[in-house]
Amino acid sequence: MISIYSLVRPFLFALEPEQAHEFTLKLLAASSRIPGPQTKENSSTAISVMGLNFPNRVGLAAGLDKNGVAVDGLARLGFGFLEVGTVTPRSQPGNPLPRLFRLPQQQAIINRMGFNNLGIDALVERLGQARYKGILGINIGKNFDTPMERAVDDYLICLDKAYSHADYVAINISSPNTKNLRQLQGAEELDALLTALKTRQQILADRHSRYVPIALKIAPDLDAEQIADVADALRRHRIDAVIATNTTLSREGVEQSPLAAEAGGLSGAPLFERSTAVVRTLARALAGEVPIIAAGGITTGARARAKLEAGAVLVQIYSGLIYRGPALVRECIAATRS
Repeated sequence: MISIYSLVRPFLFALEPEQAHEFTLKLLAASSRIPGPQTKENSSTAISVMGLNFPNRVGLAAGLDKNGVAVDGLARLGFGFLEVGTVTPRSQPGNPLPRLFRLPQQQAIINRMGFNNLGIDALVERLGQARYKGILGINIGKNFDTPMERAVDDYLICLDKAYSHADYVAINISSPNTKNLRQLQGAEELDALLTALKTRQQILADRHSRYVPIALKIAPDLDAEQIADVADALRRHRIDAVIATNTTLSREGVEQSPLAAEAGGLSGAPLFERSTAVVRTLARALAGEVPIIAAGGITTGARARAKLEAGAVLVQIYSGLIYRGPALVRECIAATRS
């Protein structure tokens, strides 16, 4: 059976990648105005993680809808949860064009977007108008021009403003496209950041009479010692979840592509083995104390299942959705049934 997406994809791939991205968001936003169902809980797919009840294990990763413009449309694709962002305290344009590249032969994407977004205030205003009632994560980061010694301030600003609109907040310290951001994964820097976030989380929980979990998103390029340090910090600070992983700086699997030399993070199929290895190492180190949300290279239902077998409890997709379309969501849900 030929899917609608298989007919639409050649048109989208004829456009520049960022043009196709914006066009798709507009289509999704427009589709939300047509009455239709949202994801319903099913006993064979539902799971409780971070104290939240997910209708299924398959979520949308951050990056596709940075500004929350198509939340209601995305909700109709069957996802068990959506993550919007990355969003920063102030609006910023991101890195110069071109900054998004498709590698179709490898089912991969290279991006150096640089947290282009309209800012946290614009996001929460738009979310206030959305009809979506499912689980929503808000992914937050720092502005590119905020000095590293003040990075914590940016995360606290965003946490304050996102808190009442989010079911969980994801802390992005692993994008390779904001200068020096990954330094925050260092042991001392991470300890300072998580201390500040957990202190503020408790203040906000008391203020709002509602506990909103915090998830930390890490890079796939950490070595075993660094992963052990991250796992230790997650446990000590009682972080609610870890998202593994963001994009990679490696070009393994795309070496022959003429685009391999483009700067930015690599996502899609070539990331699968590397990101899954991080999940596996984290799972051993955490021993079930902190739930793992796996992202990276999920292009089939079998790959989604493999993430669970490596130790994850939830999965997220993005690049695979670009190549496979909404059918991938349904395939992954079926493959990750309890």
